[in-house]
Amino acid sequence: MTDSTRTNSRTDELQFISEVLGTEAEGITRIASSVPGAADAWCAALDILEGCDGHLVVSGMGKSGLVGGKISATFSSLGQPSNFVHPSEAVHGDLGRLRRGDVVFLLSFSGETEELVSLAHILKADKVPMIAVTNVPESSLARAADVHVPLGGITEACPLNLAPTVSTTVMMAIGDALALALARRRDFTADDFHRHHPGGMLGAGLRPVVEVLRFKVGENLPIVRDDSSVRDALAAAGGERRAGAIVLVDQAGQMSGIFTDGDLRRLVNTNPDPGAALDQPINGCMTRSPRHLSHEDLVRDAVRLIRELRVDELPVVDSSGAPLGLIDVQDLIAMKVVTDLPGH
Repeated sequence: MTDSTRTNSRTDELQFISEVLGTEAEGITRIASSVPGAADAWCAALDILEGCDGHLVVSGMGKSGLVGGKISATFSSLGQPSNFVHPSEAVHGDLGRLRRGDVVFLLSFSGETEELVSLAHILKADKVPMIAVTNVPESSLARAADVHVPLGGITEACPLNLAPTVSTTVMMAIGDALALALARRRDFTADDFHRHHPGGMLGAGLRPVVEVLRFKVGENLPIVRDDSSVRDALAAAGGERRAGAIVLVDQAGQMSGIFTDGDLRRLVNTNPDPGAALDQPINGCMTRSPRHLSHEDLVRDAVRLIRELRVDELPVVDSSGAPLGLIDVQDLIAMKVVTDLPGH
């Protein structure tokens, strides 16, 4: 193959890839623009989903079934319990997975998939609410379902118009749209979402901040009176694993300020007599009433505040204002709650 031939082939391939992606995008645009004309179907589908007291059971064959698994997972992550049931397995014992209060979501491009149609007739006899997504409004599956959401006249991106491409993309988008619209109806919040994702970084963000403190009062974080000198405060806070800040308290034991390593460098570097600077009261150069976390705050609150303030340490206090510990930005990075923080 000559360089010229290779260049022409590469150009042709890139053009084809662009056309495939454009055709997929057109499918999404088409279904989005068709929503007003199918408003009754979309709203009826949402009404059925909102009334679901059990699980949303999703079913489909082949590629539609694979999309159905993802749709089921999306609903579950947004607060609607859901599971996928293979239509062939359903009529061979898995119908036992359906319970009173469940809703069934059926996916079939043609609406004539034999296994799904058979399943739909069984469910219809049992008066199980069904939502069908097909490309044919007059299909057997569409007629059997309580609500039919049309795909909207699909032309696949496959040059042969055979391989499921645009149809599965649009199916997934319909599932996403209904799942998100249902979550919106139910006032599903960010807190709700985090509770459904307890693993990984999302789960770590939900941990109480007091559970992850590396520097704790009474263990490895000395508390220093704010009428101490800087020199005495540094001596009191000494040690091999010293925190990057000193937490100061007033006579009542409530946090009154914080003195960081950065504060120390500025004090020494800007004073013509560093020795004398260390002998002054620390309450004259500490940060008074610093922003802090409460014992009820979560790790994600620490991430938010550290990002907002661009600081390295945050004190944590109890309900009376007495310090409990200090959380350091390096603790958050070690937990992999964040990979980097602006300004650090």
